[in-house]
Amino acid sequence: MLISSVDICPVCSPECMASVTAGLMSVLAANAELIELIAKTFGAAKRDVSLESGERSKLKRVAIELDRRRFELVLESLGIDPHDVNASP
Repeated sequence: MLISSVDICPVCSPECMASVTAGLMSVLAANAELIELIAKTFGAAKRDVSLESGERSKLKRVAIELDRRRFELVLESLGIDPHDVNASP
């Protein structure tokens, strides 16, 4: 993704651009860490976990390719009722 200074503000300084770029890189790194954590928690490969939405938001929607029974067992081990989670079949 290319962000130009005009996209942010017409008088953006190089320091401002560096700050915006660093912020974006931080968000992308956090998303990668989240995917890694979810994959590890559920015993799935990182390639089987993806962000469906919320790439730049605090609220994320995640897809996990995983056997339904294993998914439910992991949720239960975390103290989460599987019926409280919106999981498609």
